[in-house]
Amino acid sequence: VQPVESGGGLVQAGGSLRLSCVVSGNILSFAVMNWYHQAPGKERELVAGITRGGITNYANSVKGRFTISRDIAKNTVYLQMNSLKPEDTAVYYCNLLGAGLAYWGQGTQVTVSS
Repeated sequence: VQPVESGGGLVQAGGSLRLSCVVSGNILSFAVMNWYHQAPGKERELVAGITRGGITNYANSVKGRFTISRDIAKNTVYLQMNSLKPEDTAVYYCNLLGAGLAYWGQGTQVTVSS
C-alpha cells in the first residue's frame, strides 16, 4: 500500500490549496487516515485525521481553516486548506493506519509566502 499525495505548491498567505491522497485499495480497510506536516528542523506533527466511521479531528492550529474529507468511491482522502499562513509551510504527508500497520506517502511540499 503506497499512498500518493498531490496538490502542494506555492501560494500567498490567505490563499487555499487542496491536497489529495490516493490509496491503492479500499480506504475503508484503514481504521484512520491522517495528514501530517513537517517543517524544516521540526518534528512531524498531526494536522488532521478521519476515522473509518467519518469522525474527524484537527490540530488546534488549523481548526476552522482546514477540512479533511474522503471520497470512498475514489479511494482518496483530501485536505482542504484555507486561509493559509506562512507557518503552514511544510511537507505534508498522508498516513494510513490499519491492522497494526502504518503507511506513509512521499509527501507534497506546501509553501506559503507572506
